[in-house]
Amino acid sequence: MGSEFWLSDQQWSVIEPLLPKNRPGARRVDDRRVISGIVHVLRVGCRWQDCPAVYGPPTTIYNRFHRWAGRGLWQKLFSALVAASPCDMQMIDSTTAKVHRSAAGGKGGPQTQAIGRSRGGRTTKIHAVVDGRGRPLGLQISPGQMGDVRAAVPLLQHLPPAYFLAADTAYDSDALRQYLTARGTIPVIPNNPTRKRRHPFDATAYRQRNVIERMFCRLKDWRRIATRYDKLATNFQAAVHIAAIVIWWIN
Repeated sequence: MGSEFWLSDQQWSVIEPLLPKNRPGARRVDDRRVISGIVHVLRVGCRWQDCPAVYGPPTTIYNRFHRWAGRGLWQKLFSALVAASPCDMQMIDSTTAKVHRSAAGGKGGPQTQAIGRSRGGRTTKIHAVVDGRGRPLGLQISPGQMGDVRAAVPLLQHLPPAYFLAADTAYDSDALRQYLTARGTIPVIPNNPTRKRRHPFDATAYRQRNVIERMFCRLKDWRRIATRYDKLATNFQAAVHIAAIVIWWIN
């Protein structure tokens, strides 16, 4: 089938050394085939049980995705592969994913599972930081109604300081500006129209912020991210990190 996804030799040579080794239990089946199957399901948006047989049993595909998500292994894999260059430019923003009815019922309730209500109904928000080429550097999910600026510091604190950070007016906060300045980063954030004390603003540098919008477009080409079907926040977060790994390679 032409629509199947397979990790290339180059991609697999980078991933394979980072996979967990010598874990208890039965010997794992072909890791490359199973991970390729996981990526296929996330991209095309089908049910796990509808995963093409060429990748192996659907139960194996889902169990690998779910168990590694619970252990945080997909996020660790993303962190190991992504390299943020110091002094580069960075952009921060968020997008929302519509929550399907099948995502209801997760343990602890909607808020615990990063499902909230906003103008678009039930949504999950994806917060992201990208580099100057639009490659994801940091990702986080939250209930859809959470303000963007609350996710900024938790995302940025694990990254090297950039020369400047571009963001829209949702991030126009004195506390965030002070945090960025202390890191040696120039805030490129438009002033909120209601602000009395105006800050300098580089409109030319701000034009480059469109690269994060393009990244979100690529991210939402993955149908199980554009629409959230997962009950568990850990699973949806894992899906976002897997997509980000592929985006990093192809961009």
